[in-house]
Amino acid sequence: VEFTNVSFGYDSEQLVLRDINLKVSPGEVIALVGPSGSGKTTLANLIARFYDPVAGTIAIDGNDLREIRLSAYRQQLGIVPQETILFRGTIAENIAYGKLGATQEEIAAAAKAANIEEFLSQMPDGYQTMVGSRGATLSGGQRQRVAIARALLRNPRILILDEATSSLDTKSEILVQEALQRLMKDRTCFVIAHRLSTIRSADRILVLNEGKIFEHGTHSELIAKKGL
Repeated sequence: VEFTNVSFGYDSEQLVLRDINLKVSPGEVIALVGPSGSGKTTLANLIARFYDPVAGTIAIDGNDLREIRLSAYRQQLGIVPQETILFRGTIAENIAYGKLGATQEEIAAAAKAANIEEFLSQMPDGYQTMVGSRGATLSGGQRQRVAIARALLRNPRILILDEATSSLDTKSEILVQEALQRLMKDRTCFVIAHRLSTIRSADRILVLNEGKIFEHGTHSELIAKKGL
């Protein structure tokens, strides 16, 4: 994934990102950190092609993202958002949304890797347990693991994590972190990080401030700089 002189604004008067240059190798984990409003989510939204840059280009394997068929690109993309969207239906159906036509064996393998079996075993209907609208019958940690299972089932090459473990209790966070590590393995990952444990394990950390990459490096390099 390569950004070349990328700028973006939700309106023409105010740029949210300014002149971003970034080259990410296959399988690299990039953590995005910075103050609120610094452009972290906007950067992720451009990678997902929810928006196009107003200046510059984003290339995937050397191809301008605007010239790649969107449906084909999105099949290679997985997103675990901060607010997991679950639908009224069974847990199995909610996981299978990641890959239409998935077999029960594929759903079960994704669930196991996402540490879902830990709470499914306590539910009398197992995979056929009904989920309330927006996942109201599940805890935050359980909803997050369903989202991870959905992404695992999709088996994407590029992964965007808006990591929302800050509101989870310690036990749930450990289970979610384990599942995230399995999900991130061998994929190009962009992580909007809220917890230090995720930031430390990233290959590179980008510190965004006022729409620009203010600093970048490993955790130890940035700590040594004593910067932002």
